[in-house]
Amino acid sequence: MTRLHVCVLAFAISAAIAGCASTPAGESAASAESTSMPDADTRNANPLFTTSPLSLGYPQFDRIQDSHFGPAFDRGMQEQLEEMATIADQSAAPTFENTIVAMEKSGQLLNRTSAVFYNLSGADTNDARQKIRADYAGKLSAHNDAIFLNDKLYRRVKALHDRRDSLGLDAEGVRLIERYHTDFVRAGAALDDAQKARVKAINTRMAELSNRFSENVLAEVNASAVLFDDRKQLDGLNDAQIATAAEAATKAGHPGKYQIALLNTTGQPPLAQLHDRASRERIFKASIARGGRGGAYDNTAIVSEMMKLRAERANLLGYANHAAFVLEDETAGNTTAVNDMLSKLAPAAVANAKKEAADIQAVIDAEQKAKGQPSFKLEPWDWAYYTEKVRQARYDFDESQLKPYLELNNVLENGVFFAANKLYGLTFKKRTDLPVYHPDVSTYEVYDADGKLLSIFISDMYARPSKRGGAWMNEYVSQSDLMGTRSVVGNHLNIPKPPAGEPTLMTWDEVTTLFHEFGHALHGMFSDVTYPRFSGTSVPRDFVEYPSQVNEMWADWPEVLANYAKHHQTGEPMPKALLDKVLASAKFNQGFATTEYLAAAMLDQRWHQIGAAQVPAASGVLAFEANALKADGVDYYAVPPRYRTTYFSHIMGGYSAGYYAYIWSEVLDAESVQWFKENGGLSRKNGDWFRSKLLSRGGSKDAVAAFVEFRGRQPQIEPLLKRRGLDAPTGK
Repeated sequence: MTRLHVCVLAFAISAAIAGCASTPAGESAASAESTSMPDADTRNANPLFTTSPLSLGYPQFDRIQDSHFGPAFDRGMQEQLEEMATIADQSAAPTFENTIVAMEKSGQLLNRTSAVFYNLSGADTNDARQKIRADYAGKLSAHNDAIFLNDKLYRRVKALHDRRDSLGLDAEGVRLIERYHTDFVRAGAALDDAQKARVKAINTRMAELSNRFSENVLAEVNASAVLFDDRKQLDGLNDAQIATAAEAATKAGHPGKYQIALLNTTGQPPLAQLHDRASRERIFKASIARGGRGGAYDNTAIVSEMMKLRAERANLLGYANHAAFVLEDETAGNTTAVNDMLSKLAPAAVANAKKEAADIQAVIDAEQKAKGQPSFKLEPWDWAYYTEKVRQARYDFDESQLKPYLELNNVLENGVFFAANKLYGLTFKKRTDLPVYHPDVSTYEVYDADGKLLSIFISDMYARPSKRGGAWMNEYVSQSDLMGTRSVVGNHLNIPKPPAGEPTLMTWDEVTTLFHEFGHALHGMFSDVTYPRFSGTSVPRDFVEYPSQVNEMWADWPEVLANYAKHHQTGEPMPKALLDKVLASAKFNQGFATTEYLAAAMLDQRWHQIGAAQVPAASGVLAFEANALKADGVDYYAVPPRYRTTYFSHIMGGYSAGYYAYIWSEVLDAESVQWFKENGGLSRKNGDWFRSKLLSRGGSKDAVAAFVEFRGRQPQIEPLLKRRGLDAPTGK
């Protein structure tokens, strides 16, 4: 699962430098295009120029037009640079208030514009938004550099950092100074002028490349949709799915045919259902070829150039490689820690996957023998389909039996919201009067246990061509006592939308994804910090997935499941026997799941632990990938990486050298799930403890220290190994 973390612009350089798609940077006032500055009437009409009058600053989606973004970016950059110049040029000696707090308060227009624009460009893009994103990628990168490579600002921050313990500040204030100093140094503020100039050029170019990569991925996902002539080729899909495929084909100009859209992962959901092996093969091969087969959307040249630039910049900043630069500021600390963990997990995961493959091959052989036909070798496009047959044989059920009990609105309101009420006392009220950016979007007011309005939650669940792949959380407004703001957060999934009038029946994976993303939302909602720099999910990337992974545990918690897992037609609860089978199969197919993830995570590290001279040209990108997977022992033919390099959006954006974070965070998650179970599970006492010690802290406290305060000890890996079935000998 992925998330779009809206960093506080210009104050989250560690994320911005790594390519956080929601933290673009821009250029100096001297180079900003003054021709696009609006006249007085336009300024008054642009709703981005002032804080939204709607509840909690909720964006005025009904008033915001694409033409408003350019002028708002231009004016926002100019205003922030003027604010920074005032801070840097003042004659008064640096103080916490006149330097650090003043910087925290700067750039409000730019922050507001960036939050709305980059969230919309991910959730509902169009040609105009793609052009704006391309036009401003380099400008905003240069703007960020104009701040963090400003020597006067750096000297003021350094002066405060040198005497931070004698300023009489509370712990959050001291940490804020430390983080600013780190941000400046990691941006290159201590470099000489020639080195700074090169860093600026690299950052601008990388912003442009990241944007192009993202556009190519989205465009090719849509362009690679697989067209079928005959309904029989789609046997195995249900009537609603067939109708959706027919509707998609008609919209694409192919009436009477059927079109299967792709998601931005290697595996595709229909592969688990399609009876026709040739159909499965077509979909799989279309998926895995994306970004590397030449043509307008080929990403190999972008990958090559981006990796060289990242390695060069890391070297300029004094690091051996980009991964070393990134990991120093994460809880992992260094590449050795990450490599050790991944290398320990990989052999057991691959061994389990091979055992699962043997079980699948046995089913294939038996099925073909019963048909009087020769058998065939298991291929990647067969895995999901025959896994369901193995599951059915072993546990006497398959995923399709669950879906009638997993209707979307019921899962959200009587599952996700219900668990949040039991744990934290939250209540939810649907709002139908707030403007939305797409008809499929819903909004809810979130009230705290004391009855006070806590947040506004935006629910955007359906896939569409204008939406990037995956699932994520973002923030339109972040909590801060300094700014007097509460959060406006959104969750985004890519659930296929059924035909009009049909219920949205979810897979179990989609259910757990919904609980996961709402865990991110809670992290934003419960933020209780003074400074914007620390708000919500502004924590290390290898920590941010942890609270959301913990929230997944409530998906199959008996009290929660009983409240939402009801048949969409009859209202009958999911039979206990079926629930027992779900729980019994929790470790089923974990060899595959862990291997495909680890392959992607280790590939990410391979790309980012090399120097610029070792980065291959575009023609060698796919060979580098193949060799990397082989070297790490995760090149098992039947289980390809969850993402191949050419459509690996995580690592070309904010998760470069950071995709390991999901399993790193899962160590903390597994520990925390164990703690909840040991202490009585779903209760207000437990929820309030987790909220107070972790969810409310944001980045105001060291992440590992916050975990230790919650758990009472340092994290241990054993609960994770047990959960994933990696704690026992696997054999050959």
